[in-house]
Amino acid sequence: MTDRYIGRILTARVYDIAEETALDFAANLSRRIANNVWLKREDQQQIFSFKLRGAYNKMALLRPRQRDRGVVAASAGNHAQGVALAARQLGCHAAIVMPITTPQIKVDAVRALGADVELVGDSYDEANGYASDLCRRQQRTLVPPYDDVDVIAGNGTIGFEILKQHKGPLDAIFVPVGGGGLIAGIAAYIRQIQPAIRIIGVEPEDADAMHRSRLAGRRVRLRKVGIFADGVAVRQVGKETFRLVQRYVDEIILVSTDEICAAIKDVFEDTRSIMEPSGALAVAGLKKFAELRNAKNSEFAAITSGANMNFDRLRHVSERAEIGERREAIIAVTIPEKPGSFRRFCSIIGKRSITEFNYRYADPNHAHIFVGLQIQDSAEIDKLTQRLRRRGYATVDFTDNEMAKVHVRHMVGGRASLAENERIYRFEFPERPAALLNFLQNMGETWNISMFHYRNHGNDFGRVLCGIQVPNGEQRAFRRFLRNLGYPFSEETHNPAYKLFLA
Repeated sequence: MTDRYIGRILTARVYDIAEETALDFAANLSRRIANNVWLKREDQQQIFSFKLRGAYNKMALLRPRQRDRGVVAASAGNHAQGVALAARQLGCHAAIVMPITTPQIKVDAVRALGADVELVGDSYDEANGYASDLCRRQQRTLVPPYDDVDVIAGNGTIGFEILKQHKGPLDAIFVPVGGGGLIAGIAAYIRQIQPAIRIIGVEPEDADAMHRSRLAGRRVRLRKVGIFADGVAVRQVGKETFRLVQRYVDEIILVSTDEICAAIKDVFEDTRSIMEPSGALAVAGLKKFAELRNAKNSEFAAITSGANMNFDRLRHVSERAEIGERREAIIAVTIPEKPGSFRRFCSIIGKRSITEFNYRYADPNHAHIFVGLQIQDSAEIDKLTQRLRRRGYATVDFTDNEMAKVHVRHMVGGRASLAENERIYRFEFPERPAALLNFLQNMGETWNISMFHYRNHGNDFGRVLCGIQVPNGEQRAFRRFLRNLGYPFSEETHNPAYKLFLA
């Protein structure tokens, strides 16, 4: 079975359209983590993503009659551009089905390549269902994003290029994982040619379909998937890709949103290029692997798989990168509400730079302050909080508290003494017209909204923190409202950030 892929990879038609991208040495990152790091620059392709390799190889191998009838693809991003570009190169018609929630910049990019775009549904699953129906009705060919032999083989040419470009042995190759088409192709080639090289997949903690599937020994379908790294946000991996990953991939590493943001900054510092979150995923996994295994002087390669970043999202990335590097800590400290308290607190902090300081008078005896501090590493956070507690200051570490980082830091001082029976929830709203109206219509006039904070994250989705007054006798009806709403949510009523600053 592997031999079949070797032959398909070596004869893949990708170079009719794709570039042999550079394998660049990341000098700054290598020096910082004491390992030699090489970046396979798939962000340098025409569409700033590796996706054209698999899409073009699949389409170039279709029979002339199939190409004449046209192709269809469902995608919210890079695969759509790959299919559109391949169709233009091959002279065939392409229809791309994208969710309504797709940012306009991506829709415009696909149309600019000559493809017809239809916006259908709020999710990839809905768009894919419509695309499959369209293929059946019009006898067109569906170009899948990952679970296809020819798509996998086209992606596998990246493994071929890495071995050709890197002089000397490699210890590991780190690959971003969504549906599995990229890592399956690379692993199928590397395992046959250089079996000693470790193949390590990297997934976001909140979009870990491959990791969970490997643990279960079968393909698992996620009930909910995080969409910050939207290029790898899949609910279920492919059947063929899962088979190849189970057989040839050594392990899967999970990384947080903050670690991805830090990796985007790392790649920028070495290349002056800005990766999209999924494009920096492999670098985040490489760094985590090196830290966990205490690796030194190893030769590592990471696939920078794409650079189709929404400009608006940079605000969020820059906000979180220092936390992801553990170079910034977010803490809440309770100090006496009396003259001189701030000065004494700052004397304990010492010469550390304060990156953020939020406070509002709310209690005659105690002041709760929200503080950001520059640090050197994770151990320094623990030392600092222990030192503050020894001096009698109640201290809570919010560095990994999502609600505190996304919402509370912008709301300190917003207390409401009249908000009885208040329940706090975080929601993810799709970034489309009427998302808020839909929320309010579902809720009706039953409960009062006592607090509302909204954060836009690059036009893909909005993060909302909402306080709702729910009397004790109405809990069952409220839970039914949450189930029927259809938006991802989590309760935060007992979050210490809420209790200290907003309750």
